[in-house]
Amino acid sequence: MWPRRGIITSRWRTRCGITWWAAGSALSSITTRKTRRPSLVTEASTDYTILSNPRIHYLSLEFYMGRTLQNTMINLGLQNACDEAIYQLGLDLEELEDIEEDAGLGNGGLGRLAACFLDSMASLGLAAYGYGIRYEFGIFNQKITNGWQVEEADDWLRYGNPWEKARPEYMLPVHFYGRVAHTHEGPKWVDTQVVLAMPYDTPVPGYKNNTVNTMRLWSAKAPNDFNLQEFNVGDYIQAVLDRNLAENISRVLYPNDNFFEGKELRLKQEYFVVAATLQDIIRRFKSSKFGCRDPMRTSFETFHEKVAIQLNDTHPALAIPELMRILLDIERLDWEKAWEITTKTCAYTNHTVLPEALERWPVYMFEKLLPRHLQIIYEINQRHLDRVAALYPGDSDRLRRMSLIEEGDPKRINMAHLCVVGSHAVNGVARIHSDIVKTTVFKDFCDIEPEKFQNKTNGITPRRWLLLCNPGLADIIAEKIGEDFLTDLFQLKKLLDFVNDEMFIRDVAKVKQENKLKFAACLESEYKVKINPESIFDIHVKRIHEYKRQLLNCLHVITLYNRIKKEPNKKFVPRTVMIGGKAAPGYHMAKMIIKLITSVGEVVNHDPVVGDRLKVIFLENYRVSLAEKVIPAADLSQQISTAGTEASGTGNMKFMLNGALTIGTMDGANVEMAEEAGEENLFIFGMRVEDVEAMDKKGYNAREYYERLPELKQAMDQISTGFFSPKEPELFKDVVNMLMNHDRFKVFADYEAYISCQEKVNELYRNPKEWTKKVIRNIAASGKFSSDRTIAEYAREIWGVEPSDVKIPPPNEPRE
Repeated sequence: MWPRRGIITSRWRTRCGITWWAAGSALSSITTRKTRRPSLVTEASTDYTILSNPRIHYLSLEFYMGRTLQNTMINLGLQNACDEAIYQLGLDLEELEDIEEDAGLGNGGLGRLAACFLDSMASLGLAAYGYGIRYEFGIFNQKITNGWQVEEADDWLRYGNPWEKARPEYMLPVHFYGRVAHTHEGPKWVDTQVVLAMPYDTPVPGYKNNTVNTMRLWSAKAPNDFNLQEFNVGDYIQAVLDRNLAENISRVLYPNDNFFEGKELRLKQEYFVVAATLQDIIRRFKSSKFGCRDPMRTSFETFHEKVAIQLNDTHPALAIPELMRILLDIERLDWEKAWEITTKTCAYTNHTVLPEALERWPVYMFEKLLPRHLQIIYEINQRHLDRVAALYPGDSDRLRRMSLIEEGDPKRINMAHLCVVGSHAVNGVARIHSDIVKTTVFKDFCDIEPEKFQNKTNGITPRRWLLLCNPGLADIIAEKIGEDFLTDLFQLKKLLDFVNDEMFIRDVAKVKQENKLKFAACLESEYKVKINPESIFDIHVKRIHEYKRQLLNCLHVITLYNRIKKEPNKKFVPRTVMIGGKAAPGYHMAKMIIKLITSVGEVVNHDPVVGDRLKVIFLENYRVSLAEKVIPAADLSQQISTAGTEASGTGNMKFMLNGALTIGTMDGANVEMAEEAGEENLFIFGMRVEDVEAMDKKGYNAREYYERLPELKQAMDQISTGFFSPKEPELFKDVVNMLMNHDRFKVFADYEAYISCQEKVNELYRNPKEWTKKVIRNIAASGKFSSDRTIAEYAREIWGVEPSDVKIPPPNEPRE
């Protein structure tokens, strides 16, 4: 059983229940800025004429929502009432919550960020929609069999999804293939194959403000006349079976995180969501009278004032040429006007600087799938390069670097360059990342338009990542500083007044220990491993990737194991190391890393000399609902990527808010976390970005460290000689070869500093009072990392909207 309702939920009773589907289509209800009237109105009646600010459309190929029930009850202020009602029926609400499937429509940070942003946009009273794909199968379920990752399909819709509502009345056609015909009216995209996009709407309630926004996810459907020619030759069965080809578009989420996979189906997914969404946006823009479904607005002069489109990474980049196509070919605007509207409407968020993650689509694929868009991209590129050539005459190397089209075999379209050229704002997701974006990845673009580049440090929603997952901690914070911190996380700074308060220190430590005991019991039943709840819960949970350096953690575990074996009578600080995360199914090295971790765990956990001083657990099938249990129980949060590789991280923020101390490099948002809390309140180690750059110039020699550091050499020799895989001594040869000869992420270079920093962790953990004081300082400093703050910055500095804290009256209260 998990900690439940405390003072916050018992005090906050709802005065009325909101009916999701009130007025038939409450989903599209959004608050209007001028009148602030309740937004439970039909889709047809949404009126742009009464909006003084643009509507925000957040386009993302991923929305990692997790479970919805408890979050919805919290945001509506209904949790305690529902708990009591279910109890009166002789049922347990927690058991009901555990039945719900995670909506795993994302890979990791990018998709989870989109989910937090939806929560914040609704909670800040912004008129906003999330647009994505309703994948029939989300991120795969991970099983660990004999230490290896095995993927199982995530059939999350098996029993239906009670939170969504199909909206067949807004089904839209999406075109593929075909050719471009040159007519007297201009180019026309003809002879296309049509796939229908069916919208499914999910309500996104704001926190206790009676605002309900919409997440609209598109599902692909074959039209009734799909492949009709097959009927004419009598092959009726084949024609019906071929409908699957169309419907495959929304079948499955590509399970790659920070890796670009250039498959045609993926490009279809990206165009599918963009084409359906833009038709939807334009339909809504044109319907300018209450209750009128006929297109009324014909001028696009004010389009960018009424519509803001945020591109979550390059996946929805096709919104730029698609909006151009609509404005040029359908609305008959001239190029200059269409381009002005497009660039003023679109803004782009960059999420990675890793070259293998940047999308570069082959031109031949565009030629076949989206021929008109290819023409438009070529024209955008020509005009862009003409401008660059005028600014830098004779600099052909700059033209090559800045072109949207990369020469080669095959020629490729650089989607990040398309996003930068076609947007009015480009942002990174942490200050250090935004600086790297400006000085390296898009330096040439920044030289020309520096005002276009911004930083928007990521954040997390405190409703899910504190109140929902850690009610015990939320309660003791509320007792000290009141309840307003849930909508203004900066108020946590008030906790600094209680850093030396003996009672508060005791309460914080007690909540952490309760969370650890509950999680230990859960682990024991799940993994049949007895956990020492007094040990440091050392947690490293995120996607498995070389740059996130789970291998560095693994080397530390082996080093600890060897130290215990060497001095079995010495007093060691007990430690339970938990590593969790999914490897992309085609990522061989990531799968080998999982196998190594589980193999090390097998040896360590069954060695009687070690006992309960060290345990290693691989957390199977890490997902949002598991994170909600892991994070409140963590003592130590591992954020150890090579400096300059992690764009931001948001797991680091969740751990900080829930009272874990961070061991990390100066990378991503760790830099700002250290700034907010004071570097002395985190365990910072290792190379900085400039050190990594200097090493790249000088050359990184792994063998140097291997020969110089005896404990590293011992650990590597154990891995390479089969100490952890006695039945297959050669099993980890690829891992060893990578670390010794091809390690882009320089694991050995930070090993010594990391081991030494971990010793400081042990030292502080021996002094529970001082440890808890640091925990309180970290919690007090986590106010900056609310997604409410992030979204308020997007709203003011990119979308031109002012957030509102006005609460709409509930439906049962009389209105003026």
